[in-house]
Amino acid sequence: MQLRLIATTPGISIYYDEINRWLYTDWQGVHTQESSQAAGLLLLEALRQQPSSKILNDTSTIVSTSVDLSTWDQWWLRELVGAGLRYIAWVYPRLFPDRDATERILIHVKPMVVTTFDDVATACLWLQKQGVAAHPSSPTVALLS
Repeated sequence: MQLRLIATTPGISIYYDEINRWLYTDWQGVHTQESSQAAGLLLLEALRQQPSSKILNDTSTIVSTSVDLSTWDQWWLRELVGAGLRYIAWVYPRLFPDRDATERILIHVKPMVVTTFDDVATACLWLQKQGVAAHPSSPTVALLS
């Protein structure tokens, strides 16, 4: 990966991978509903600034999270799709309880392609095989049940 930093806060760093033409998000530390929403807005802004149909979403260094799916999250997911997102390779947190929180959220995301992984390398290989890396012109994804 050849990464160019787009945005960073104490809880997330967002990069554009120049070679693979996707966003790489590196989540760190503790996340509450509020900090996750702030990071989510930063991610949406980054996706609009640097359009891509793919995100490598690395949550492996999250220490703790208390995030539940909300109306705001449904709006946010629709906005990501509207900005061109089609594929997410989601790297699980290393801590087991936070994997459960991830699963509770991901079960509601339909039919955008989201696949989970235990490591960044495997996630990267999968994402390289998905669709085209350029910004798609016609969104056709419905999100939440």
